[in-house]
Amino acid sequence: MVRLTLAQQLTASLVEQIGNGTYRVGDRLPSLRECMRLFGHSKNTVINAYEALASQGLVEPRHGQGFFVRQGSPNHSEPDEPQPYARAMDTIWLMRQQFVREPGHSPLGEGFPPVEWLMDMRLDKFTRQIMRTEVNTLFRYGNRLGNASLRQHLAQKLASYSITASPRQIVTTHGANHALDLIIRRFIAHGDTVLVEDPGYYPLFGKLQLQGAHMLCIPRLADGPDMQVLEQHLRNHKPKLFFIQSVGHNPTGSDISPGKAHRLVQLAQQHNFILVDDDALADFKPASAIKVSALDQLQRSLYVGSFSKSVSAALRVGFIAGSKDVIDELGDLKMLLHTSSSELCERTMDVILTEGHFLRHLIRLQERLQAATAAGLAMLDEIGAEVFCRPQQSLYLWARFAHIDDAKDLTRQLQPKGFMIAPGHIFSPEQSRTNPWTRLNVAYLNDPLLKALFKG
Repeated sequence: MVRLTLAQQLTASLVEQIGNGTYRVGDRLPSLRECMRLFGHSKNTVINAYEALASQGLVEPRHGQGFFVRQGSPNHSEPDEPQPYARAMDTIWLMRQQFVREPGHSPLGEGFPPVEWLMDMRLDKFTRQIMRTEVNTLFRYGNRLGNASLRQHLAQKLASYSITASPRQIVTTHGANHALDLIIRRFIAHGDTVLVEDPGYYPLFGKLQLQGAHMLCIPRLADGPDMQVLEQHLRNHKPKLFFIQSVGHNPTGSDISPGKAHRLVQLAQQHNFILVDDDALADFKPASAIKVSALDQLQRSLYVGSFSKSVSAALRVGFIAGSKDVIDELGDLKMLLHTSSSELCERTMDVILTEGHFLRHLIRLQERLQAATAAGLAMLDEIGAEVFCRPQQSLYLWARFAHIDDAKDLTRQLQPKGFMIAPGHIFSPEQSRTNPWTRLNVAYLNDPLLKALFKG
């Protein structure tokens, strides 16, 4: 076996790092001095290695600047990624689309409002403000239940929804998804039965599948869950939880009716299951909108809130409200899994809620949403689309188009033309079924090119 010199060993190591993307095209390699310190090699060894890389065409020397990567290693290149639709059209696919913005593509299926709708929050101003007070706390873990001042403001926010909760009944989270994850881990064991809405919030289905839960689907109608199907399932099964979105339902944009909300609370009490009221879009709706957790007053319900869509997804601030005993358990679970949530993010959110500017921001946000919803409905009417329901203000509309029996076909047609939509089958636990419906973000609907495509 041939023994490699130190220069050859260093060369091979750097070739590997360039090939696997540790150093990308345009990156500068460590300087000669830095490399000598990192690996303990002599100057001549490092020079020989860098010159070997240059001779292979992987790096180029720039006078007075160092060595820069000019191409990836041909021996370690990975095959090109297939186009989005060529991959599995599943939960993971759509989640990837939420985090990647393709230049020139219209994000019709995106789950967030446009950044322009949120820019007036000026997060930089609030961050500077918190850095001037109690800086020492930013270097420590926070309280297991979350920042105390923020929880006080969250209790006041809940009161505006007619939900009575003390700060001690609230635990903060890294957004609504983290909240759902904590609830699932606390209440669901492998094989347990849970109720979910169909269509519903697709990341929830993935979490429940990972936990090994048995999901029973309750059809979502324009005025809330199908109560006939729900009561039939309750006669035959003993579910532990029912995950529901009272208002601003994702993906349909529908709101629950008062009659169904009251009946749902009665059934939860009769059949001893917990209602998980996922209200991540609360800030996009009037505070007076009915919520099952307000009717139940957190006796057999858990309220999940978030600021990801109304303030910033980067802050990752959400919360759960419930009975004191349940919140204690969820706080312990949060501490075990994540130690604590971010004191910096929570103090930032606390300052935002303290100032009257936040209320003005919500007023503008809802005004924009009302205008976009009206324009989106008018556009869909004009091209002859069928709309699931007609909300006054909703970030999403659920629609189907003439001569389209499977929204996956529509996705294939629109993606090359620069439109990314969210096909309906993804929002069902039974993704193998053909689904003609599509979730559309109203902020991006009024596009002349899209209108022309459907009219043509």
